[in-house]
Amino acid sequence: MGINTIDTEIQSLRRAAFIAGFAVLIMALTVPVVEFYIFPTLIDYKSGEQTTNNIVSHLTLFSTAIFIHFTTVICDVVAAWALYIFLKPVNKNLALLTAWLRIVNAAFTITALFNLIQVLTIIRAKDNFTFIQSNQVYDYVLFYFNAFNLQWRFMLVFFGIYMNLLGYLVLKSEYIPKIIGILLIIAGLGYVIDDLKYFFYPNFDTGFLWLTYFGELVFMFWLLIKGSRIKNLNSLK
Repeated sequence: MGINTIDTEIQSLRRAAFIAGFAVLIMALTVPVVEFYIFPTLIDYKSGEQTTNNIVSHLTLFSTAIFIHFTTVICDVVAAWALYIFLKPVNKNLALLTAWLRIVNAAFTITALFNLIQVLTIIRAKDNFTFIQSNQVYDYVLFYFNAFNLQWRFMLVFFGIYMNLLGYLVLKSEYIPKIIGILLIIAGLGYVIDDLKYFFYPNFDTGFLWLTYFGELVFMFWLLIKGSRIKNLNSLK
């Protein structure tokens, strides 16, 4: 491989690293707003009536939550493409498979979001549903929120599997610190164990696993700070 070709390849990987890091950064800044502020403000899983009234009073806030999550879908697709470019020198086929897993993960997110759109549809049209009583509307609202929550957790289990493959690719690379690959695998296992509990062991406390998620943030900062300035790729020599 000629020097000019290597230089062009490195420039391409630098751009890919920055784009991937920036996409993950957007997700890291937006998803917590929904999960730790908007949803706790609006949703009471023990009272469909209270939840419905909260959303009616804050329709714009609820719609904002939907579009924040939709933004993460776009970021997932962008990150999948950028990380494929960045990790292609390690193993092209495995990098492609990993990218497709993230895109499928984005499709799972879209499926889960349809439940929130159903909630919005019911609430906006509830006064026109003369054949449905108010308490039935409340039940529907809670049903769709519970469906969203369970589908979201299933998506995160799948995301954990993706993180394990991503971590393996990072471990096999010669231009990313091995510790980051280990941290990504730990993060992936954390996602899988934490979110499988909603299907198999709902009473088990897995709150301590939030510590495992820092591996993804470490990789994000590395992509933005180091990956976007990478100078030497042994695999491209």
